Amino acid sequence: MADLTAVLADLTAECDELDAVVATLPEADWSRPTPAPGWTIAHQIAHLAWTDNVATLSVTDPGAFQAELWRALTDVAGFVDRAAAERVAQPVAELHSSWRAGQAALVTALAHVPDGTKLSWFGPPMSAASMATARIMETWAHGQDVVDALGITRLPTARLRNVAHLGVRTRDFAFLLRERPVPADAFRVELSAPDGSPWTWGPEGAAQRVSGPALDFCLLVSQRRHRADLAVRAEGPEADEWLNIAQTFAGPPGDGRSPAEISA
Repeated sequence: MADLTAVLADLTAECDELDAVVATLPEADWSRPTPAPGWTIAHQIAHLAWTDNVATLSVTDPGAFQAELWRALTDVAGFVDRAAAERVAQPVAELHSSWRAGQAALVTALAHVPDGTKLSWFGPPMSAASMATARIMETWAHGQDVVDALGITRLPTARLRNVAHLGVRTRDFAFLLRERPVPADAFRVELSAPDGSPWTWGPEGAAQRVSGPALDFCLLVSQRRHRADLAVRAEGPEADEWLNIAQTFAGPPGDGRSPAEISA
């Protein structure tokens, strides 16, 4: 079981790192396009602000969250873009401050969730620790879009273990989302952490295996890089299929990114 206090500390640190990138940006730079089609840096922060707010509603006001869920279900293909666009209309300073205030409020709310409580979400219900892990993944992934837009290279940290763990845990979700048979057996995942230490999941003797750098695996499962541009390897047909469809985020199947040689 994940240590909620530790995961919440990682969430705060992930947000702080992204904040250090955007806090001093000239206002004009918030309009820079990012790799997500139609989304600027402001859209990326607006999406994080909206999602943090909705996650807080799941903790503090389940009825209000259900209303948001219903609106999403009536516009499955467009609700994420719509929610981001609504917040982008705010002045940059207001958008920035609302994101940070909302993130702090979410951390406080999650810290007080009783053990064993399952929180409603757009996917399956989650524990507070799982909700925090999902927020780390989203903050890191959308932060990647921001730094890509700015031409910045981030140093990977041990916080990536949260993203990698979610990538492993959402294996079945990726198959179900695409109406494909879920593999019956657990996979072995062996990743090299940023400090070179091993991160592993699954039985050692598994026939289906995935290996590579943790950073590359996280970029793959969050659909921030195309598989062809990463050093993630599969052994076995089911593991190979997974690497083509892996998706850590809720919602319709993502299109992912084009290979670098095509998008260049």
